[in-house]
Amino acid sequence: MSNSVTLIAGYMAQKYGLPPPPPKIAGIDLGTTFSSIGIYQAVTGETEIIPDELEKRSVPSVVAFLRNGTILVGTRAVEQQEKNPRNTIYDAKRFIGKQFEENNPQFQADLNRYPFTIKLGENGSAYFEVELDNGTRKVTPEEVGSIIIRYLKLAAEKRYKTPLRQVVISVPAEFDQLQRFYTEKAAHLAGMEVRRIISEPTAAALAYGLHKKKGVEYIVVVDLGGGTLDVSVLWLQGGVFITQALAGNNRLGGQDFNERVQKHLMRVIKEKFSKTIEDKEDLQQIRLAIEAAKLQLTNLPHTTIKLNLNTVGVFTYELTRKEFESLNEDLFESIKEPMKAALEDCELKPDDVDEIVLVGGSTRIPKVRQVVGSFFKKASNFGVDPELAVATGAAVQAGVIGGGWPLQVSAMELPFAKRKKHIYRSDQIVK
Repeated sequence: MSNSVTLIAGYMAQKYGLPPPPPKIAGIDLGTTFSSIGIYQAVTGETEIIPDELEKRSVPSVVAFLRNGTILVGTRAVEQQEKNPRNTIYDAKRFIGKQFEENNPQFQADLNRYPFTIKLGENGSAYFEVELDNGTRKVTPEEVGSIIIRYLKLAAEKRYKTPLRQVVISVPAEFDQLQRFYTEKAAHLAGMEVRRIISEPTAAALAYGLHKKKGVEYIVVVDLGGGTLDVSVLWLQGGVFITQALAGNNRLGGQDFNERVQKHLMRVIKEKFSKTIEDKEDLQQIRLAIEAAKLQLTNLPHTTIKLNLNTVGVFTYELTRKEFESLNEDLFESIKEPMKAALEDCELKPDDVDEIVLVGGSTRIPKVRQVVGSFFKKASNFGVDPELAVATGAAVQAGVIGGGWPLQVSAMELPFAKRKKHIYRSDQIVK
């Protein structure tokens, strides 16, 4: 009944120029590296990804706990990370709803990888320990998720001047029931009721309206973010998305490309100045400069990295796109392996694929687009910001549930039953 009222309100608003009804349901992409919130706007049919108070539509999935009890989220948490590494939590999504064994080599590798303290509860679930002035605080992965969701929720409520208590939230297609349950728990802790959990590949396909496109049967979603690569094969049949196969590399992403450039710059600095960079401020400056240079090389053939380092003073280096691609040649080549594995898993050939969707900030890199395009021998879908595609699709699904006129079709999805294939390069396997 409420959907009918919303549809009529939407029609009347468009016909007579009345303000659209206030949104009731948000779409949230709670990502490993970045998170976003979107609202489907009835009447116009547009989807808006809401910026936070710093005008960021992709908010870093980072939460910092200051010793006095203050909590920082997103960019502000990142900015103080170097000075407060043990109390700044990131990548929490990797641990949500999962159970680990203390002596597992991959878990031990993670303990060494992160500067913050990770411990296991009695049931093998991970939690983080942060040090505050009034003692040690135990923080669960779902609590970190809830802090990020609440931050996004407040930004959207401020923008629309209305409470938002319902959400469609996206999760990786491989998430099992326990991981989905704890993601839902994160939303509940943030004061939101979860109307639907949608898989990230399905959300990305919805963002491009592929559920309405004629002649589309097989869709491949390539999701390459800051730290992981996921390849999904979706079968679209009668408005229903069915995940046919999943493959990926949980240790391949933009951070790895940056690391190669960083190692190269360290060698150059050592050859030029006969000094090794160990100063934390210098290292942070180098990391930020490399990230900025990588973004520049998306549109330009070369860019200049200029640094004023405590250790060696002024250092200038011209990085070309060609050199960036050469330093990462094997990493770009390794993107093909999960694409091959996913297609083999559902007995498809590259030319059986009707549409390709790119998701994640690292898919902006021209070489990544070239590798994917040459593998499938067709261009990918463009037009939606790859970092915002999942949040856009989640918002479209929220609009469908909320009866947001002029939406008239609903795409459903069936849960993924098979296991994801994990592809590792030889240098990534924990001995």
